[in-house]
Amino acid sequence: MSGVVKRLPVNAGTSGWEAISTRNFAVRTLDGDVLADWLIVGAGFAGLSAARRLTQLRPGEKIVVLDAGDVAKGTAGRNSGYMIDVPHNLSSGEYSVADAQSTASEIAQNRLAIAFAADAAAEYGMSKGTFDPSGKINAAATPRGLTLNENYRTSLSRIGEKCELLDKAQMRAITGSEYYLGGLYTPGAVMIQPADYIFGLVGGLGSKIELYERSPVLELNRRGAHWQARSNRGTITAPKVILGVNGHIQSFGHFQHRLMHIFTYASMTAAYAQQGEGGRATGAERWALLPSDPMGATVRKICNQGKARIVIRTRFTYDPSLRVSDQRVGRISSEQRRSLDARFPELRGVPFEHRWAGALCLSRNHAPAFGEVEENLYSACCENGLGTVKSTLAGMMAADLATNSFSQDLENYRHQPKPSRIPPEPFAWLGINSVIRLQELRAGRER
Repeated sequence: MSGVVKRLPVNAGTSGWEAISTRNFAVRTLDGDVLADWLIVGAGFAGLSAARRLTQLRPGEKIVVLDAGDVAKGTAGRNSGYMIDVPHNLSSGEYSVADAQSTASEIAQNRLAIAFAADAAAEYGMSKGTFDPSGKINAAATPRGLTLNENYRTSLSRIGEKCELLDKAQMRAITGSEYYLGGLYTPGAVMIQPADYIFGLVGGLGSKIELYERSPVLELNRRGAHWQARSNRGTITAPKVILGVNGHIQSFGHFQHRLMHIFTYASMTAAYAQQGEGGRATGAERWALLPSDPMGATVRKICNQGKARIVIRTRFTYDPSLRVSDQRVGRISSEQRRSLDARFPELRGVPFEHRWAGALCLSRNHAPAFGEVEENLYSACCENGLGTVKSTLAGMMAADLATNSFSQDLENYRHQPKPSRIPPEPFAWLGINSVIRLQELRAGRER
């Protein structure tokens, strides 16, 4: 379905990741009419991964990437920065709910994406602060959380995955906090600074692509054997198009009534001295905690040149309009302040410097919105709550599919079910938000 694009991305708050990052390339907007071999819409994890894969498969061909806003200011720069290899199903009350074969298959796909990202990080000279294969910890603050971690450990051990249960003393040694009763460490995750990583991809791709920012696609139409995208001040015409726009694939007329648009919220503290009281109270220089309950608080500590910061992510809301207000971001940030103070009372004097909302796209059956949706128009969307990895994988696979570069990895990926339908509004809004709220309440101190 071609035609007018129904809505454009709207961001709430300023992402701390983007605010503390530095871009080393100028903004370039589309001005005029351009012919290309490939058009990629969206300069996030999916779009830039597709672009990198195309440079490997079709070197020398002209690849144009359009983004509606500034690189890393949108969804790609608003996540918590976890590239996770093991199952991470936010649609369920527990992370891993599939059978052993499906779990092993998902892990293999996630690791394929992480290996692709690791190759890019090495090739483009990204620092450890940008791409750190440190693993992650699922932290438990309640007896129920400990049980969830034990269930998770059992499911991973059943298929031979390495993991390690941590007790309260070990968690205190890592985080400096008395709040946590235990944790489950898995070694395969990579911690990234998402804005730096996206900037690194753009810088590494360099002249192999043409990137136009602040150039939203307003219309996408067939023109004979080609597609033509119209922006504010120009057009791109190309025979093949890859859409790496996550939930906004519906704005292009596809996967209607099949995707759930979820927002999550984060705050980042101001910098404080790692050698000072705040640094001593928050343990090691870097650590990364996911909650044992998916509805709990994700908490991450970063450190650069002796200055530390804490990032906390809590709360989920279903918003099919794909926009939330700055006022809501502020209210939830106040909740996050209480959550952070409960974990680290010594940080009460360290204010939040940045607060923001970021969009997730989920399907009821945990399936991606992937494939050739019209002739030579490909979707690499719906990351199901794990955008860094799932979007990287979708971008890779879309490039393979569009170039007829078939492999067993592509065959396994493309033969997943399509996203299942969700109820019509307002029933979806009432039902999904009710379920989210009940699950958040059940999470208790994990939040």
